[in-house]
Amino acid sequence: MTIVLNGSDLTVTQVVAAARHGEAVALAPGAIAAMRRSRAVVQDVLAGGEPVYGLTTGVGERKSYLLDPAERQRFNHRLVLNHLIAQGDAAPADVVRGAMLCLANSYAKGVTGVRPELAEMIVTLLNEGFAPPVRRLGSIGQGDLGPMADLAHGLITRSGFEVAENEGLALVSSNAFTTAWASLATADAEALLAVFDVAGALDLEAFGANLACLDPVIEQTRPFPGLAVTLRQLRLLLAGSYLWQPGAARFLQDPLTFRCIPHIHGAARDALDYARNILHLELNSSQSNPVVVVPDGNEPGNEQGRIVSVGNFDTGPLAAALDFLRIALAPVVTSANERAVKLLQAPYSGLPAGLAALSGSPDDALAELATSGQAITVEARTLAHPVSYELASSVKGEGIEDRATMAPLSARRLADMIALCARVAAIEFVVAAQAIDLRALGPDGTGQLGLGTGRAYRMIRELVPFTQAGGTLPADLEPLVELVTRGALTPAA
Repeated sequence: MTIVLNGSDLTVTQVVAAARHGEAVALAPGAIAAMRRSRAVVQDVLAGGEPVYGLTTGVGERKSYLLDPAERQRFNHRLVLNHLIAQGDAAPADVVRGAMLCLANSYAKGVTGVRPELAEMIVTLLNEGFAPPVRRLGSIGQGDLGPMADLAHGLITRSGFEVAENEGLALVSSNAFTTAWASLATADAEALLAVFDVAGALDLEAFGANLACLDPVIEQTRPFPGLAVTLRQLRLLLAGSYLWQPGAARFLQDPLTFRCIPHIHGAARDALDYARNILHLELNSSQSNPVVVVPDGNEPGNEQGRIVSVGNFDTGPLAAALDFLRIALAPVVTSANERAVKLLQAPYSGLPAGLAALSGSPDDALAELATSGQAITVEARTLAHPVSYELASSVKGEGIEDRATMAPLSARRLADMIALCARVAAIEFVVAAQAIDLRALGPDGTGQLGLGTGRAYRMIRELVPFTQAGGTLPADLEPLVELVTRGALTPAA
C-alpha cells in the first residue's frame, strides 16, 4: 500500500515500512499545491529584495551578508558542500531511507518554500531503493547539518538536480536524520519489550514462580496503562501453564525481579507511549528555518504572505523523550539479567548450580553466562545516561549558536542500547530453557508450559540444545540473537 505524504499524518509504522521494507511512497496532490503556494511567497520576497535569513542573506555568522541576486543559486549549492563535515562510519541504509522519507514529508507540509520538484526528486530516488552513504557523526541536533549535507550531496549527485534559492538551506537545515533514526529505534524498542515479556514469562515457569504477581487486582488498584497491557500479555503467554495449578509455586513471595515483571515492563511501556507521541508530533512538524506563511485574507497583515525566522530546528522534546525511554529500559534489562543469574544459583532456583545436568557435578555448565550477561547489561545501562541537557561549545556563530539538543546522540544510543538488550534476552532465554528442562518440563512435558511460552521454548531448542553433563556452553548464540532482533520471539509472532 502506497504511503502518501501530506506533512500531517506520517507514522512510525510507515517510516519502518518505507525504510526497511521498500513500501512505495507518493506525494499527496494537496501537498504539491501547498508547496507551490509557499514557493510563490519565496519568489515574491526574492523580487522585493528585503533581507530574509538564508534566502537573501548568508547563514550563521554570515547572516548580515546580503547576497547578490546573481549568486543566490550558487550560494545554495555551496551551502551543501560547505556542510560536508560529518564524520565516522556510514549510517545504516534503513536510517538513510527513513531520513529521505522524513525530509520529503517535511516539504509536503508546504512551509519550507521549496519547489515541489525537490520533494518529487527525493521520493523518486526513495522508490528506486537509492540510499547514499551518510556519515553518522557530527550533528548536535540543531538541524542535522553534517549528515543532511551528506544526504543532500548524494541525492543531487545521483539525480543531477539543481537547487534553487532557499533549497540548499532547506536540505541541510533539517533533523530528518535524527527523526528517522528515532523512529526505527522506537519501533525496535516496542518489539524488544514484547520479547522481554516472553522471556519474563519463561523465567516465571523456569523458576517455579508464584503467579499471584499476575492477579487482576494489580491493575485494578494501580491503573497504569502499561502495567495493564503487560499483565494481559503475561497471562496470555502463560495460559495453560502448570504454574496456575494449586501448590505449583515454590515460594509465597518471589524475588522482586520476578514478582515485579509487570510493573517494570509496564513502566517502560508508558515511557515508550510518551516517546511515540512526541515522535509522531515531530514527524509531522516543521523543522525548517525560516518558515513560509502563505497569503491568507483572513489574517490581518498577511495578505501578501510572509517569511519568519524561527528556531523550529530545536528538537528538545524528542531528545528528552528518547532519554526518558532509555532510562525506562535500563531496569528492564537489569532485571532480565538478574533473573538469569538467580536461575543459575542453586539457593534461589532449587536446581543444580549453574543449571548443570547432574547435581554435584564439577561442571560450570551455564554458570559463566552470568558474567557475560552482566557485562552486556552494564554496557547497555551506560547508554541510558541522558544527553539532552548537554551543551556544546558556544564559539560557533559568534556565540549565537549556543544551544544543542544532542537529539541524534539520543537516538543512536537508543538503537545501540536495544542491540545490547537483545543479547541479554538471548542469554535469558538459554538459561530459562535449561532450567525448564531440569524441572522436567522440557521435551517430554512442554504441554505443562503456557501456550505462548511453550512455543518460545521450542523455538529456542531448535537453535540451542540442552547442555548435557560434561557438555559445554553453546558456541554461538548469534542465531538466537538474530531471532530476538527480528521480533520472531514476540507474543504476536
